[in-house]
Parts: sequence; C-alpha cells; structure tokens
Amino acid sequence: MIHDNRDSFDICLMCGLLEVSRQGYYEWIDRPVCASAIRRDEILAAIRLSHVESHCRYGSPNIHQDLQKQGIGCCVNTVAKLMKDNGIASIVNKTFRVSTTDSDHDQPVFENTLDRAFTADTINQKWACDITYIHTDEGFLYLAGVVDLFSRKIIGFGMKDTLHADLCVEALEMALAARMPGEGLLHHSDRGSQYCSDQYQTQLRKFKIPCSMSRVGNCWDNAVVESLWASLKRELIYQRKFKTKEEARQTIFEWIVVWYNRKRRHSSLGYLSP
Repeated sequence: MIHDNRDSFDICLMCGLLEVSRQGYYEWIDRPVCASAIRRDEILAAIRLSHVESHCRYGSPNIHQDLQKQGIGCCVNTVAKLMKDNGIASIVNKTFRVSTTDSDHDQPVFENTLDRAFTADTINQKWACDITYIHTDEGFLYLAGVVDLFSRKIIGFGMKDTLHADLCVEALEMALAARMPGEGLLHHSDRGSQYCSDQYQTQLRKFKIPCSMSRVGNCWDNAVVESLWASLKRELIYQRKFKTKEEARQTIFEWIVVWYNRKRRHSSLGYLSP
C-alpha cells in the first residue's frame, strides 16, 4: 500500500490520539472484512428493503417475519437493534380515537350475540362492520367496511360524503355480491342508526342473516374493526394531508385492495396477510 506524506502525517496524528501503533493501524485496514460484518450488512440490506416495501409501516416484528420467509435467520432482537442503530423506524406512532355511532334513535336493536368471540372456523361465519371518517380539505369523507373475522379481510366497503344508511348498504352489498353467503353467517355491528335502519335490515333479511350488535358505548365489542380503523389512521391517514375527497378515495382504495388485503401481515393470522 502506498501512502503520500500528508496521509502519513494524518495517520500518525490519528494513531497518536487513539494510542495505537502505525503498524497495528495498517494491519487493521488491510485485514479482510470478517464474516459477521458481511452477515450484518446483508441483514441490514434486507431490513431496509422490507421497510421500504411496507411504505415504512412495518416495525421489527413484521420485518423479522419478512426476513424469516426469505430464509434469513436472525432473531427479532437483532432486527430491532439494527433498525435502531441505523435510524429505521415505523411511521406508525400515533393514537387513534374516533366515534361515528349515532345510537340515539328509535329503531329496533339486537343483542350482542357475538359476545367478543372474534375468531371463526371458516369464511362467511362472522362478519363485523363499522364506520369511520377521513378529514380532507373539502370536508369529511366517510368510510364503511365489512370484515370477515375468519381472515380479517375487508370484503366490502363504501365511501360517501354523508353518514346516511346507503353508505353502509353499499359496503354490505359489495360483500354480499363477492361472497354470496349461505346459512350460518352472523352479522355484527354497533347500534348506529345506519345499521338499524330499515334499508339496511332489509338486505340482511333478504339473505336471512341474523344480526348482533355491540352494547351501548362499548367499542371493545367490535374490537377487530376498531383495530382496522386504527391501522388505517396510523399507517395512512395521519401520514398525509388530502386536498380533495377524490384523492382520499383513491388512496384508501389502494390501501385496502393492494396493501391491507393482499400484503399486510397480521400477528393474529400467524403473520399472514388476509
């Protein structure tokens, strides 16, 4: 190795400050990169790729699952440490709290038959439904969803400018058209006026689907869909500002169809996507 005079002076000064010999320094820089360092760099590169592909939404547990599926063996603590040391963090860091339930009405309501039994043995056994809202510069956009509790897949959704019953009917009709369920399906929602309306209940009666409803003011009775909205808010809505309702519609459509249903991993599903 050739070193000019200036390099030699700088190296000499650095070695003096670090209290190491010049011979030891040259031996160190000429030493081949160790296998552990190469391995660490490979893991870090895979972490960065997984992080980018998740649009920066994944934290260490989900990224660890990505690496496992690629055959990259390491523990979740190693992933967490490499992420922390290299400034790689999930954008999911905000709390979520919202209510769109109007239970002050005189429509018939139903008992909480589901009773927080959020698991199912097969598809079309239990559906859970709810509404949330998205703020835009043009005002609120309302989103209704239908989730199959077996796979946590969003099988129906609708987006409108108002909270009228047809918002929820649109989501239900999409789910019914996609699944054409037979007997044995239980429908669960809150006691909102949209779900208690004759327009909505007519659709359920047409398919002979019994109805279950959460208790008043108890969001835990519909925890799966509440968690879904929380994920939507943290992973997407809180990360950007929508100028128009149409922009919000298109972005949410992509989040549901492309990301959530097809790619997003769920710990409750053994880190599989819906």
